[in-house]
Amino acid sequence: MDLASAPQTVLLSRAPIDLRTVLRDMISKRIATGSLFLLAVLLFSGLPTRVFADTCAPSPVTARGEESRFVWLAKTKTRANWRAKVRAISDLGPDYANWARAENTEERCLTGPKGTVCIFTGTPCRP
Repeated sequence: MDLASAPQTVLLSRAPIDLRTVLRDMISKRIATGSLFLLAVLLFSGLPTRVFADTCAPSPVTARGEESRFVWLAKTKTRANWRAKVRAISDLGPDYANWARAENTEERCLTGPKGTVCIFTGTPCRP
């Protein structure tokens, strides 16, 4: 058998493929996936950012830093003092001593001739 007399069609599978069926299945899967995603977004968008209200302390903690020549250093010292003060409170401890997780935070810094002093106030929260 030479190449000229060989059949010109190639059979990829035994069953013929119906393009309409394949496209319909693909579209159905995409619609189902999109619907599930949309349902998840709608369900979880109504949840509050904090699910448990008891993860924060009942009252805010205020700490004063030491005088410093630079504002960034005054803030660092004040943040360290705030963490130490929170860790020293018997009801809270180290789980609450993270300034980044605190709520209702306020950072006040005063700059004068001797340098900068900061006062941080925030409600400690645990993860």
